[in-house]
Amino acid sequence: MTRWAIVADLNLCVGCQTCTAACKHANATAPGVQWRKVLDFEAGVYPDVARAFIPVGCMHCEDPPCLDVCPTTATRKRDDGIVTIDYDLCIGCAYCAVACPYQARTRVDHRVAAYGGKAMRPEALREDPKRIGVAQKCTFCAGRIDFGRDNGLTPGIDPDATPACVSSCIASALHFGDLDDPDSTVSALLAGNRHFRMHEDLGTGPGFYYLWERGGADSAPLAPAPMVAEPAGLAAASPELQKSWDWRAAINFIAGGTGAGLFAATALAGLFAPFLWPAAVVALALVAAGLFFVWLEIGRPWRFINVYFHVRRSWMTREALAALAFFGFGAAGIWFLSPAAWLSAAAFGLVFLYCQAMILRAAKGIPAWRQAGIVPLIIATGLVEGVALFAILAVFVGSGPSMARGVLPVLIALVAARYGAWRRYRGALGRDGAPVHAFKALDRGLLTLCAPAQLAILALLAVAFVAPVFLSAGAALALATGWFFKFTLITRAAFNQGYGVARMPARGAGMSSPGIKPGWMVS
Repeated sequence: MTRWAIVADLNLCVGCQTCTAACKHANATAPGVQWRKVLDFEAGVYPDVARAFIPVGCMHCEDPPCLDVCPTTATRKRDDGIVTIDYDLCIGCAYCAVACPYQARTRVDHRVAAYGGKAMRPEALREDPKRIGVAQKCTFCAGRIDFGRDNGLTPGIDPDATPACVSSCIASALHFGDLDDPDSTVSALLAGNRHFRMHEDLGTGPGFYYLWERGGADSAPLAPAPMVAEPAGLAAASPELQKSWDWRAAINFIAGGTGAGLFAATALAGLFAPFLWPAAVVALALVAAGLFFVWLEIGRPWRFINVYFHVRRSWMTREALAALAFFGFGAAGIWFLSPAAWLSAAAFGLVFLYCQAMILRAAKGIPAWRQAGIVPLIIATGLVEGVALFAILAVFVGSGPSMARGVLPVLIALVAARYGAWRRYRGALGRDGAPVHAFKALDRGLLTLCAPAQLAILALLAVAFVAPVFLSAGAALALATGWFFKFTLITRAAFNQGYGVARMPARGAGMSSPGIKPGWMVS
C-alpha cells in the first residue's frame, strides 16, 4: 500500500510563503483562496518568546470528517490516502467546510477577478467553471503524482511528480513521500525526530506532520497546548466565525425542529381529542420552509437530488430521506384522518429532528456543535418548540383553552428537560474548552436558555393552571428562547477550530517550548 504524506520541518521553515505562491500558480485558485498557506505563530511572554512558521492546508486525514458528512459522495479518499472532490457531484452545501477542523475547504460562489472587473487573460485561460458554487481544496497535486508515477518518476524525489508546494520550498522545510515505505524521506524524518500532528486529539489522523525538535523519536505523548484566550498578533490563527452556513441554515434548524415537534404533539393529542389538522398543516409547512431555505443556500441548487447519495454515512442524506417519509405520511394522515398515518409521520418527524442534531454533532470543525450534549439539547429544544406552538394554536384554532391546558404538564416537563440538557451541554463545553467568542455568543442576551429566562417560562406556565391567559405568553416565551438559541448556535457561536501548535520548535540553537492554542478558554 501507499500512504502519501507531507512532513514540515518547523526548524527550517522561514515563512517566505513560496509554497503558497507555488500552490496558487499550479492550481489557479481564485483571489482570496489559498489551498496552502503559512501562519506566523508567536508564543510566550518576554523575554521567553518563541516563534514558528506553520504551513497549513488540507491534511488528507486517515479518517476525514469531510468524507463522512458529504451527502453526495463527492468527497472521496483514494487508496493512497489523498482526499479528493468530484466537482460534478458536489452540490455546494458546504457541510464539509464546517466539518473540517483545519479550515481547508472553500466555496466560491461567483467568478472573481484578481483586480476586479474583467479577468486578465491568464486568469480567463485557466478558469475552471466546475469549481464555481462547489467545495474546493488541496489535492496534494494528485495529477502531478499520477503523471509522475505513470512516467517512471518518484513522488517526493522528482519535482515533476511532487506537490508544487513541496517542490518550491526554498528552505527544504517541506518533504513529501510514502509513509508505508520505511526507506522514504518522510519515514526517516519521522523516525528520527520529534513531531506532532495538528488537532490530533480529534481523531482525524492527519497526513501532515510537523517536526518540532531534531533527534530522537517521540517518547511520550505531548501535553495539550496551553489555551490563550486573547493572544496578541495571532488573529489569523485564532478561531473565526464560520461563513459557510448563514441565517438560511439557521432557519432550517429552527423551522425543521419546530415542525417536527409540532407534528408529534398534534399526532399524540389526536389520540385523546379531535385531530387538530391545521396544526399538522403548519408543521408540514414549517419543515418544508426550512428545507427550502437550505436549498436557497447551496451553491448548486439544481443538483439537489444528489443529496440522497450517501445514506451510509451522511446525516444530511438521512435527514433528507426522513423528510420525504415525513411529508408522505403527514399528507396522508391529514387527507384521510388516519391515526396510523399521522403517527408514522410523527415518528419520521422525530427521526428528522434526530438527524438535525447529528448533523451538528458530526461537524468536527465547530467546537460548539460537535459536543456530544448537543444531541439531547437539539431534540429537547425541538420538542419544546413543537408543544409550545401546539398550545398556542390550540387556543386560537382548536377547541379552546381546555386542549391547551391539557398539554401544560407536558410543556412544563419538556422545558425543565431542555434546561437540564442545556446545563449538561454548557458544562461539558466549559470543561473541554471552546473558542472564547463562542462562549460569549451563547451566554449573551435575554432570550438564552440560561436560568432566568427558563424560570420565567416555568412561572408563567405554572400560573396558567389557574389563569389560562398566561398560557400563550409562557408558550411564546418557550418558543422564542428555543429559536434564539438555535439562531445563535448557527450564526453567532459557530466559531471554527482555529489552528493550534502542540509544541513550538527548537529553532537554531534555541530550545523548544510549550505550544499554544490561540483564542480558546475553559469556562
